[in-house]
Amino acid sequence: MSTSFPLSAVDESVTVTDPELIRMNELIREQEKIMLARTIKSQEMRVVAESVLAGGVASSWQDAPPCAVWIDYGKGSRIWDVDGFEYSDFHGGFGVGVAGHAHPAIVAAVQDRVTKGTHFAQPTEDAIIVARELSSRYGLPQWRYNNSGTESTMDAFHLMRVATGRNKVIKVEGSYHGHHDSAQVSVYPTSEEAGSVEAPNSVGGYGIPDPMAQLTVVVPFANLAAVERALETHKGEIAGMIVEPIMMNIGMIPPPAGYLSDLKDLLHKHGAWLAFDEVKTGFGVAAGGASEILGVTPDLLCTAKAMAGGLPCGAIGGVPELMGLIADRTYEQVGTFNGNPLTMAAARATLHDVFTDDAYRHLSHLREAQVKGCEDILKRYNLPGFVRAFGAKGAVIFTDKLNDYRDFLDYDDQWGNAHWLYQHNGGVFLPPWGKCEQWTMSVQHTMDDVNRFVRNFETFASALRHGATA
Repeated sequence: MSTSFPLSAVDESVTVTDPELIRMNELIREQEKIMLARTIKSQEMRVVAESVLAGGVASSWQDAPPCAVWIDYGKGSRIWDVDGFEYSDFHGGFGVGVAGHAHPAIVAAVQDRVTKGTHFAQPTEDAIIVARELSSRYGLPQWRYNNSGTESTMDAFHLMRVATGRNKVIKVEGSYHGHHDSAQVSVYPTSEEAGSVEAPNSVGGYGIPDPMAQLTVVVPFANLAAVERALETHKGEIAGMIVEPIMMNIGMIPPPAGYLSDLKDLLHKHGAWLAFDEVKTGFGVAAGGASEILGVTPDLLCTAKAMAGGLPCGAIGGVPELMGLIADRTYEQVGTFNGNPLTMAAARATLHDVFTDDAYRHLSHLREAQVKGCEDILKRYNLPGFVRAFGAKGAVIFTDKLNDYRDFLDYDDQWGNAHWLYQHNGGVFLPPWGKCEQWTMSVQHTMDDVNRFVRNFETFASALRHGATA
């Protein structure tokens, strides 16, 4: 068996003295053994794949210890791995799966479109219909398509720079906005790398040259004073700021009241623009994303993930002053697959037939039940933390305070690792590294899926507090 990836989430080189964390590591080892025993075919496929796929997987994010799980198919709210194990899917392909799997409306739209040609690099009528729907939901008049969240935020960086003639863009410490050079800065820096709490260092990721990283100015989340200092320190150099209106990537953190509207005013005062990264929140927290529930419309809005019901997609919308730079070719926003007819057909069906008012009422009903069930377990078993949830998305956060990235660094990763394993072995597929990511429900989920999640959470809590492992 290959050993080119971590076999365990437990770092044996670290001495642990806290009794609770000692117990947590015991549980992780036990659950990893259970997971390995039931995923034999996945492990065999991983070994075969290593001869042709770098690292044996298609993306580094698919590589979580103790093994990558290979999927066979999905239907509704469920997925099945190659070993035949069934899961309620709360992973949702890192937030893509708000429509669920093989939704009849999306299947019909794609089946119809595929018989008429799959790619032209020319627009089709659905591109107009989808853009009208995006404009209606987000309150921004003009749109362009791309193919991923990374491409959407890259276009936002470019547009803000072209509009202002300035090179620097502000981002939040601990936020992920894709893997292009300008965005892959201070995503998960160590406390030593991060520097000052009020004025964090700009820490580049692997392959990001330091001069490039320094063009991205880093601030804490929801700290208006820090943004103002950055604007003054880099006076006349800041093109704009990109922010998740509800911060994810480190759990879920909503902004304090008034922060986003004040932020927009502050940036405009300094001749800079505001871009929302709604790649995760768009369609996931409401029909009109976080912009709808928070009541703030940015200058630019990036979306992707859930928009096309599972097909690769992305879009950027904005005010005429910025999108006009595309219209007059000051900025050439391009991409061979932009507005691909299969993607547009799927997006049209998703927005018109799947993401309806009734669908969001259904998600609200499920979310309330799941939050209540998890909160009750936290209280009964005296576990640290709380639950945050909006729309289809939520997270159990195993710490009593999470307002920014430094709070995230302050609590142990093993809480999320252990919870993820208990959910996985109990038939709930969640994103790995449970401390970082959050659950995503689909419109096809049922109360049975919610009850399975809550039961697994109680199994974990009981094992931790009372020694039960069943």
